[in-house]
Amino acid sequence: MAGHSQFKNIMHRKGAQDARRGRLFARLIREITVSAGQGLPDPASNPRLRAAVAAAREANMPKDTVDRAIKKAAGGAGGENYAEVRYEGYGPAGVAVMVEALTDNRNRTASDIRSAFAKHGGALGETNSVSFLFLRLGVIEYPASAGSADDMLEAAIEAGAENVESDDTGHEVTCAADDFFAVRDALEARFGAPESAKVEWRPTTSVTLDEDRATTVLKLLEALEDSDDVQNVYANYEIPDAVLARLSA
Repeated sequence: MAGHSQFKNIMHRKGAQDARRGRLFARLIREITVSAGQGLPDPASNPRLRAAVAAAREANMPKDTVDRAIKKAAGGAGGENYAEVRYEGYGPAGVAVMVEALTDNRNRTASDIRSAFAKHGGALGETNSVSFLFLRLGVIEYPASAGSADDMLEAAIEAGAENVESDDTGHEVTCAADDFFAVRDALEARFGAPESAKVEWRPTTSVTLDEDRATTVLKLLEALEDSDDVQNVYANYEIPDAVLARLSA
């Protein structure tokens, strides 16, 4: 998801990632709580919870924090009743945007998302208004040291993956969203825990942005990311390397 990755890299370089650490942890805790509440509070028996715990580990969340979130969900404490909601719309330059949220107040969240789109040159659309421009894929990443390209390809094919891309920096395995947990578990049994494993939206087409349009699109994405209820934001844009370098300076 080039656009999403570029946005994350720019925010990191601007020093904003550390300021978002608390918000990131809150989102991870919410996902852990929902995952544990929807199934068994044991990561070994709950694939979604296992993925949430792995994401928390990737973000360096303390183990005690993870354990407390699981115990809270198992004990029914807190009384939160979160709903999974997806919002879709268009940003500046016709960029398609997908927003995933976990909310205990749909009206509040919808108002926040609609306001962010309106204030930054976009418009919130109806469900499925832009999802046809994306594919829902499982994405599993390993460092290059995990194994050779041939070994990873062989294992991925046996596990039911759709594609593998390998280079000097690592391996990226993609699969159908429905096959994500099976593919992840099969690869983990052979290569150990992955660097990253998640289900995400990836665009089938992209909009190339100049510096002015890139700036406005990134402001919209930042506003959406700032919502406490938002879990993930995806968009189908590309920023040329020269423009990216200027924005990241």
